[in-house]
Amino acid sequence: MTARARAERRRTAVSSLDFYDPNGHGTDREHAVKAAVRLTGQIGTISAAWDRIRNGKEPITPDKDLSIAENFLYMLRGEKPDAHEARMFDVCLILHADHELNASTFTTRVVAGTLAGMYGAVTAGIAALAGPLHGGANTNVMKMLIEIGDLDKVDAWVDKALAEKRKIMGIGHAVYKTEDPRATWLRRYSKEMAEKTGVTKWYEMSQRIEQLMHEKKGMFPNVDFYSASTYYLMGIPLDLYTPIFAVSRISGWTGHILEQYGNNKLIRPRAEYIGKRDQKYVPIGER
Repeated sequence: MTARARAERRRTAVSSLDFYDPNGHGTDREHAVKAAVRLTGQIGTISAAWDRIRNGKEPITPDKDLSIAENFLYMLRGEKPDAHEARMFDVCLILHADHELNASTFTTRVVAGTLAGMYGAVTAGIAALAGPLHGGANTNVMKMLIEIGDLDKVDAWVDKALAEKRKIMGIGHAVYKTEDPRATWLRRYSKEMAEKTGVTKWYEMSQRIEQLMHEKKGMFPNVDFYSASTYYLMGIPLDLYTPIFAVSRISGWTGHILEQYGNNKLIRPRAEYIGKRDQKYVPIGER
């Protein structure tokens, strides 16, 4: 199954939650907040349960005494994480929770602006998140590291990629022209997970790529760059990276949706036609 197909299944699962919430269509403050709280709790459970089911395991019921971060790791693995790892993962979720009008957040606000319900707006956000240039970026960072394989192959790989004008995933940002402040924390966590597991090459390779890209292109890592190796060393499958983004970003999405409902105006950008003019109509049979 492709990554896109997996994302579509999760999007469908979130959309189906609307059937179980009789008040989920309400855009008034009371009903919208309740739907937002339900979704924030449910989306992590869906992702962890899906992973267990596809591996022939029984889903694990969330523990009400655990945080969202602790519960996700618990429901995914079947055992509770240690306090330090749970705290790291919690901070990872916080760092990904909101980031102004990125593609998925903007999508949720456009849909909410029509006064569609909370579930519809969030489902649209997940559809935008599924693209490899948004939610799939850290998955592709890890695939890049696996493709390179070893620290001593990094320099040649980067030189070849730049010569071929390939995009180095996780490097550069549409907003930040210096280091993404979220990457500062994730670099630390990648190193800590490397030391904890004794597998240091992913962190070392990431550091070398960062150094080369700064020297050659003056570019800095973004939030996706070090989250890739951090999650990998936590034992999280690559195709769960995007769902984890949603587990985190659900708080940002729903916050923006609530704000949109509270002071709503239909989002309707204008478009300027710049194509050819004064074209003659040619009947279909003559084309």
